[in-house]
Parts: sequence; C-alpha cells; structure tokens
Amino acid sequence: MESSMIRRIHALRQMTVGELQIEWQRLYGEPSRSRNRDFLWRRLAWRVQEMAHGGLSDRAPARLVELAPDGFVRARTPVQGGDVAEPGPVETAPQRVRDMRIPVVGSVITKMYKGRELRVVVREGGFEFEGAVFTSLSALAREITGSSHINGKLFFGLVTRKR
Repeated sequence: MESSMIRRIHALRQMTVGELQIEWQRLYGEPSRSRNRDFLWRRLAWRVQEMAHGGLSDRAPARLVELAPDGFVRARTPVQGGDVAEPGPVETAPQRVRDMRIPVVGSVITKMYKGRELRVVVREGGFEFEGAVFTSLSALAREITGSSHINGKLFFGLVTRKR
C-alpha cells in the first residue's frame, strides 16, 4: 500500500497542469481554481496520502469547529462590485533586488573581443562603454557584435551556458 501511494505521488509529479486539474476534479469532486503546478501537485499529493491513511480522525473535525466556530473564512475574499475602499498611497518605493551576477557599481568588466579589449564600467542606472550608457549588458553586447540575439551576461563571461 505504501509503495503504491508513493508511485501515485511520483506519477503526479510528472503530470502537466491540465492533467493535474483533471486529477483534482477526480479527487476533490470540484474543478481547481489554480493553474499553479506546484500548488496542485502538493495538494494532490496530500490528498492521495489522506485517502490512503483514512483522513482526519473523528475528533479532528469537532476540534476544528471549536477553534473556528464561524467556519472557514477565505484568506482572500473575491472582489465584488460596490463600495470598495481605495488603497492609500504607498509610503516607500519597493527596493530593487540587485542581480548578484552583476558586479557592484563602479566595477569594470573587461573582455577581449576580436583583438580589442572592451572595458565596461558598471553604473547605477546601467553600463558605460566608450562614453555611452546602456540600460543592459545585452543591449551593449548587441551594439558591439551587431547580433540581435545575444545574452549580455553570457557575452561578458558573468554566467556560463548550461548544457
């Protein structure tokens, strides 16, 4: 029994989102509102285990009613028409997370290309090369190589290609 349950869970892991939604309908008796593959897989794996091991004890539902006498309340209520309070202004702008593959501001990226040494200075808003500022390394690599399909981080050796 345990090995067949594990095989079912592994089979779920290999399914597409559409297949997981069909399985959700079969196991829960209602259509899934999610298209998030990991969410569907986790909940279905839990359901397979629940069915294999008998689900909740007889006391568990009574205890749940004790803890939440008003029943289940959705964490996110659906938006309905009518009076909806307007959100206030955001007090702080969200901080951009720095891409750790890019050297810190002020660093110089060097590369030999067709016998020429390229020197790129990392700036706050982009990358400076020969007096011009580019918003991305890919835009700079396109300018240098003339190729329209090039990855700037790969061109400058900041990442390696995975094979």
